[in-house]
Amino acid sequence: MFSITDTIVAIATPPGRGGIGVVRLSGRDAHEVARRLITHEGALEPRHATFTLVRPNPRATGPNPDATHDSYGVSGFCRTGSDAIDQVVATYFPAPASYTGDDVVELSAHGSPVVLRGIVEAAMDGGARLAEPGEFTLRAFLNGRIDLMQAEAVADLIDAVTPLQARAAFDQLQGTLTRAIGEIDAALFDLIARLEASVDFPEEGYHFADPRELVGSIALLIARTESLLSDARRGRLVREGLQIAIVGKPNVGKSSLFNALVGASRAIVTDVPGTTRDLVTEVVDVGGVRVTLVDTAGLRATRDVVEVEGVERARRVQGVSDLILLVLDRSQLLDDADREIICQTTEYKRLIVSNKADRAPAWESAWEEKTQAVSATTGMGVDALRRSIAEALDIEPLTDRPEITNVRHIALVERARDALARARTAASPDGGRLSEEFVLADLQHARAALEEISGRRAPDDLLAHIFSRFCIGK
Repeated sequence: MFSITDTIVAIATPPGRGGIGVVRLSGRDAHEVARRLITHEGALEPRHATFTLVRPNPRATGPNPDATHDSYGVSGFCRTGSDAIDQVVATYFPAPASYTGDDVVELSAHGSPVVLRGIVEAAMDGGARLAEPGEFTLRAFLNGRIDLMQAEAVADLIDAVTPLQARAAFDQLQGTLTRAIGEIDAALFDLIARLEASVDFPEEGYHFADPRELVGSIALLIARTESLLSDARRGRLVREGLQIAIVGKPNVGKSSLFNALVGASRAIVTDVPGTTRDLVTEVVDVGGVRVTLVDTAGLRATRDVVEVEGVERARRVQGVSDLILLVLDRSQLLDDADREIICQTTEYKRLIVSNKADRAPAWESAWEEKTQAVSATTGMGVDALRRSIAEALDIEPLTDRPEITNVRHIALVERARDALARARTAASPDGGRLSEEFVLADLQHARAALEEISGRRAPDDLLAHIFSRFCIGK
């Protein structure tokens, strides 16, 4: 894990050019490092925007004022000159009321990658080190500003591609799941405390938890965990999404259909068979669910080495997709290649799409399976196909935000529920009404699972795994 005593710096805005870019400093020396960079005299006023300039050579007040550097850093700015890097707006957020819980300074500059890298390099010369991925949010977690569920919600909110994904992540960031888990944990803690009192003082003959009341209390906790899990499938759909592969022989209009569903010209479309040789992916919103569309190479026998690899990738993606759109050319008679693909995909969940429906049909469906007629070039039938996709994937109209979406959280709530079920069995007459020590052990296992969700019991390798998926500036 990272040192939490260092002052760290990173670009907090996405890569590329923009109207504005933000460099973030955090740590106990963040304010002092920032003052070494800027021309503003005196301390920065907390939560007050200060217009100033950033210099490429920090004032010689840092921890190594006598250190020697190359005249030009990696960013290309002269470290020995007097020219400023850029105009910035500096904002100081003192601890503990900042994003990380440490002192934070944000320097808002023009959104040039060269300028932002120059500011980061100057900050590193002034005593900061480059932040690791997710280190700002990790510090917020370690300083008690947020719990682990909220930290994961930050990453989910950044990664959201549908409005429902964003709303679900924001709800968790605001603490909806934290409160739900916390209420179960508090009731469980009270039950464990009473049972421990009974176990610790057996000679007094006191039973702080009546056996019949104990079974009822555990049953209520099980019901609350199951209430959370009842929304788990929908929650996973919202967070993780689904995948659809578009398959068929060459020149049936797969790429045209892909572009029509995406609403943009993402895949190359030509009359030359075998134009698509690799997988082309794009994310779309289907009923509030993130769906990854995959355009694949036309399935046919070929001696072209590159196309052979494309066909093999197309076959592999069929096996891992949640739905296959099998595209047939309605304006041409079906041939052996079409029939072979129809047979090869019968084991998968699929929709058969008869494309080029704006032309005279050369065949009608001779099998029981319904076909969806579309024209990818004119757009006819595409909206109906989207509805059919939602039905085939069993996507209900998602308007309410699910409470639980993360597979890690779902697995741990399931573990807690199973431990509670064992405790109820151990405490009930049908289960032999085992001694309170056995019931207590299962209740403690349930609570350990809940504490792992919130991060109170999270091991270092779990934290490293979670925060490694963050971008560097977050």
